Amino acid sequence: MLPENKEACYEVFKSKDARFDGRLFVGISSTGIYCRPVCRARLPKFENCTYFTTAAEAEQAGFRPCLLCRPELAPGNSIVDASSALAHKAARLLEENCGNGLGLKELSSRLGCTDRHLRRVFLEEYRVTPVRYLQTCRLLLAKNLMTDTDLPVLDVAMAAGFGSLRRMNELFQKQYKLSPTNLRKEITENGSHKGETAITVAYRPPYRWDAMLDFLAARAIPGVETTAGRCYARTVRLQNRDGKVYCGWVRVEHFANKNSLRVTLSDSLISILTQVLFRVRRLFDLYCEPVLVYEKLREMNELRAGLCVPGTRVPGCFDPFETSVRAILGQQITVKAAGTLAGRLAEHFGTPIETGMDGLNRIFPTAEDILAIGKGIQDQFGLLGVTTARSDCIRALAEALISGEIDLNQCADPEREMEKLQNIRGIGRWTAQYIAMRTMDWPDAFLETDAGIRHALPGRSPKELLELSERWRPWRSYATVNLWNTL
Repeated sequence: MLPENKEACYEVFKSKDARFDGRLFVGISSTGIYCRPVCRARLPKFENCTYFTTAAEAEQAGFRPCLLCRPELAPGNSIVDASSALAHKAARLLEENCGNGLGLKELSSRLGCTDRHLRRVFLEEYRVTPVRYLQTCRLLLAKNLMTDTDLPVLDVAMAAGFGSLRRMNELFQKQYKLSPTNLRKEITENGSHKGETAITVAYRPPYRWDAMLDFLAARAIPGVETTAGRCYARTVRLQNRDGKVYCGWVRVEHFANKNSLRVTLSDSLISILTQVLFRVRRLFDLYCEPVLVYEKLREMNELRAGLCVPGTRVPGCFDPFETSVRAILGQQITVKAAGTLAGRLAEHFGTPIETGMDGLNRIFPTAEDILAIGKGIQDQFGLLGVTTARSDCIRALAEALISGEIDLNQCADPEREMEKLQNIRGIGRWTAQYIAMRTMDWPDAFLETDAGIRHALPGRSPKELLELSERWRPWRSYATVNLWNTL
């Protein structure tokens, strides 16, 4: 949706169509605020509306966020245009690290370009500078925390990355003409804090939550993950930019009537809140534009009715190393057996943690934990039922990740990293594609040799399946998950 097409944008605003949520923001000159296209406030006049592609652009134009529709809850954007991939990757990094002081030079270095080039492509794509985008991320996160939680104001300022309460107050006054405490809701019941904080994150509907949860439940690592009560919960261990380790837990629930997920996390993770929220968005594929994907893949239903269902998401990951190890363990054995082996690794080599939730008592071992085992890894893994070949493969992957030879984050080049993965003995094309799909947000993976794919589309050889999948680019990962869901 181009903001220059005012007539079309106004029709979207009138329709309150949730499919455009996060892709369009409306500045209203008569009130000085900007809204999401789903805002339920009284419809303004056509001539009073100005349209923007990002919240940062609206704020740069002088508009304040609407307190009713709350632009900070709008879902993010999906990476669909290769020419703007660098800018989108930069935006993702800014969102993930807005709470820990990431600078433009460090950002451009991580993306392999100069800060001048990054500033130029970012400005072309988002119409604001990276610094302004980062400031908006911090302001909107702080607004969300002030409105929806009972965190102390100082904790809000630090979690949002302002560095000081004074800095947050100054920016709120400058940008929104109000104090952060004006957003604070009345705390009833004496305002007792429960040791946890809940944040709402939105998505574009439809969303097949049950299918996503079933996928994660089948692959949950005992002690590390659980899906009890139709919600997802897991243990967490993350580092900040200074190398300080934070441990805790996170729980994710679905609110279909609000097109959102509720993310509850232990207070021990507040200092790395932005990292946790980013990983939740990646795990549950909240950047996806489901209508766009379905429009491309709906022809799958010509092969057989029900092969492609709107709202299907690609399960991502919370921890790339953990997901990769589980993929290696799952080679040539059942999904259940792989989960059992992963649970044994967590029990013997992971970190114990008290969460207060049944079934969550271990943090999965890191790559450093695996290498600390030393040369006896084959024997120790062997006692748990892991073969020598799988043990060596996991150790080689840990070494490659620690040395930086392989990169499994969202800013990596999936095709390049898949080639590197296949240089590790024990990782073939299937495993490399699967790891890229889950850990690097790669939307175009296709596993033509997968038993599930062959059962979903019987009578075709792997070569024929691969040729067939060419029609589904660049969304073959979504085609893969749709096919799995039919089994």
